Amino acid sequence: MGAGSLPRVPAKLEGKAVNAPPRPVRTEAVPLATLVARADAHASQSDLDVLVTGATLRAQHVRPGDLFAALPGARVHGAEFARDAVAAGAVAVLTDEQGAGLARDLQVPVLTHGDPRGALGSVAAWIYGEPSLRLSVVGVTGTSGKTTTTYMIDAGLRAAGHTTGLVGTVETRIAGQRLASAFTTPEAPDLQALFAVMVERGVTHVPMEVSSHALALGRVNGTRFAVGAFTNLSQDHLDFHPDMTDYFQAKSLLFDGRSTREVVCVDGEWGPRLVRPNTITVAVDKAADWTAKDVKSTVDGEQTFTVHGPDTVFDARLPIPGTFNVANALLAAACLTAAGVEAEAIRRGLAEVRVPGRMERVAVGQRFTAVVDYSHKPAAVAVALDAIRAKTTGRLIVVLGCGGDRDAAKRPLMGREAASRSDLLIVTDDNPRGEDPGKIRAAMIEGAMAVAGRGEILDIANRREAIAAAVAEARPGDAVVVAGKGHETGQEVGGVVYPFSDRDELEAAIREVSL
Repeated sequence: MGAGSLPRVPAKLEGKAVNAPPRPVRTEAVPLATLVARADAHASQSDLDVLVTGATLRAQHVRPGDLFAALPGARVHGAEFARDAVAAGAVAVLTDEQGAGLARDLQVPVLTHGDPRGALGSVAAWIYGEPSLRLSVVGVTGTSGKTTTTYMIDAGLRAAGHTTGLVGTVETRIAGQRLASAFTTPEAPDLQALFAVMVERGVTHVPMEVSSHALALGRVNGTRFAVGAFTNLSQDHLDFHPDMTDYFQAKSLLFDGRSTREVVCVDGEWGPRLVRPNTITVAVDKAADWTAKDVKSTVDGEQTFTVHGPDTVFDARLPIPGTFNVANALLAAACLTAAGVEAEAIRRGLAEVRVPGRMERVAVGQRFTAVVDYSHKPAAVAVALDAIRAKTTGRLIVVLGCGGDRDAAKRPLMGREAASRSDLLIVTDDNPRGEDPGKIRAAMIEGAMAVAGRGEILDIANRREAIAAAVAEARPGDAVVVAGKGHETGQEVGGVVYPFSDRDELEAAIREVSL
């Protein structure tokens, strides 16, 4: 192979996306025997002198020297691709008993583990030199507020002069460089490689969202958190979790000892269940270690309040509306203090924070309020619309849809929450994915129609037309809220993602109709 050339992509993988996640430039090779011993795995060969320099669970991302994790999947076992992985340079395979059978006769060691997915995070961390121990990782979990809180933490860290990384739904950032995010929390080997890249590039602190999927599937195993934080819990992801108890138990794994400091919002019913003697508590509506007093809102959506924490009091300004965002700001302040940031930097960070697609105002000179928000679960829709309603003198006009191939039970609930708060609700398509979009909208409308004293309800399938219709209806003093997709820049229909931005469409409609 010539200098600078790449290994041939196996025929079975040709045509597949090879958009590989970042890897560190240098990795200290780890003897496979060390990994076998630490992971308590069984090896198919006694000769384990081979050196491992990376890890992946996708055969199309294999680099020479990698450990390939062949995990069981919903449709196919990863071991089906083990031969392709070895052809691309994998030096060993980690799998379960079924995978070991599928991967027999390979010319590389096959490591068998009872729970390869659960072991993979720690194995990947060892391969990449346990990078989270060289970073101050602040993990935020909960149903709503993860993105907003991590952006607030990031703003405070940067105001304090730290070089930050960021991992979440909207984006991944490495010392200012932006990468698109495929998952809220990357797969375990990708996450550990990402941390290693951050260490190489001088990052010191990493705020990150930690989803229930990531906790349940072991994606953050092997990660040490300097601070773990909990926002709230409400119905979501019941297509993955059988019930709310299982959903909460997954979230609670962030507080199983992997976080050095633990910060919990106790305003809701679930947060108090996580409180232990050393837990740092946050609340807007009850007594806690961190509270907010004298909360005031301006007509343009800014909020001011006084932060009261242990041994600190300071005045804060937040350019984002909603009492729930005061709770997010308190959570961020508590996390930042736990990470060693001074109050003045926290104050500056909160005043400057901007969160794409989260209660994001679109203002181009029109005489009504226009907001894009990511709220895509019943409780989030309720709190977002309550926040806008509180500052609206005219009508509240809402555009809302639900995603396909996700928790179907929340669709009528979202329709109900929106209809009970709006003067005009326009039900439209979100990301129908592989489902019939008409059936999704019908479920939402069923919930909306059950609301006594509801306002007008329209069914407009085309999201662009729905947004335009909402803007055409708006008058001075009204508020238009386009909810559900937030920061997203695409709409997935029938397996194809088409370019689409709620923010861009809302702004275009305003310019076309109102100016």
